[in-house]
Amino acid sequence: MAKGPLKDDVVEQYHREGFALARGMFDREEIGLLRRAAKEDRELDQHSFGKGDGEGGTVRLSLWNHPGDTIYGMFARCRSIVDSAEKILEGEVYHYHSKMIMKDAKVGGAWTWHQDYGYWYQNGVLFPLLASASIAVDPATKENGCLQVLRGSHLMGRVDHVLTGDQAGADLERVREAEKCLELVYVEMDPGDVLFFHCNMLHRSDQNRSDQPRWSMICCYNAARNNPYKEHHHPRYTPLKKVEDAAIREAGLRRFSDTSADVAWLDSAKDHSARSLEQTGAPKTS
Repeated sequence: MAKGPLKDDVVEQYHREGFALARGMFDREEIGLLRRAAKEDRELDQHSFGKGDGEGGTVRLSLWNHPGDTIYGMFARCRSIVDSAEKILEGEVYHYHSKMIMKDAKVGGAWTWHQDYGYWYQNGVLFPLLASASIAVDPATKENGCLQVLRGSHLMGRVDHVLTGDQAGADLERVREAEKCLELVYVEMDPGDVLFFHCNMLHRSDQNRSDQPRWSMICCYNAARNNPYKEHHHPRYTPLKKVEDAAIREAGLRRFSDTSADVAWLDSAKDHSARSLEQTGAPKTS
C-alpha cells in the first residue's frame, strides 16, 4: 500500500464494516525502528502494568496520554495515520492516548469481548466519534493471539459492559446473539500493517500460547468536536501537531528516556474507565 491517508473506498469500507486494514502502511525500516526502540526501552517496560483476563492470564501494556517527540510520538502524529483518522471521523482529531500492548510468548493474556466506547463512554465522551489505529510491531497470527472482530458490530451501538477480571467486557448474552449473525474475522497482520477500527467495534483476542510475541502499538483519536464534558484520566481537546512520515526515520531510536517531554503516563491506579463499572454496573432490566 502506498503512503498517505486511506483512500475513499477504504474509508467507505470502514464505515460499512467497522474496520479497515491498511497493509504495509509502514515499511520494514520504519517498523524495525519502532520494534527495537520498544523492546529495549526500560522506561516503557517500567511503566507497564497487567490486566487480568478472567481466564488465568494477564495482558501487559503501557499507556500514555500525550504523543510527545519520541519515535512513538512520530508514529502517533504522522500524516498517514492522523490524516486517515481525520477522513474517518470527518474533521479535526486529537490524540486521546496511545498504548503498547505486550502480548509476550507463552504468557500473554486474552482480551475479552469489548467495545472501546464501552468504557470511554464513562469518561464524559458524548458521541462515539473515536477511532483507533493498531500498528503491528510483531506478526499477528491466530497462534499468537491476533485481534478478532465481529464484522459490522459497530452498527449495534454501545453495548452494556461489566468487569471481567480487570477488563471491561461486553454483555455476553448480546455478544452471543451477534456471533450468530455477524462474521468473525481473525485479523492477521504483518509488521507495518495498520488496522483502523471503530470505537463500537466488538473485538477480542486469545491468549498467546505460541513461542512468538505479539506486540502492537495502538493510537487512539477523538474528534475535536467531541471534547469530553468533564475532566478524566484521558485528555480533553489538545491540538495535535502533525508531522510528515519522514519524521519516523528522523526520530530513529528516540525513546522515552531520551526526552524531557511529559507524556502523562497512565498506570492501573489512574485508569478509571473499567473500574468505574464496579460502581455503576450495567443497567438493570425489569
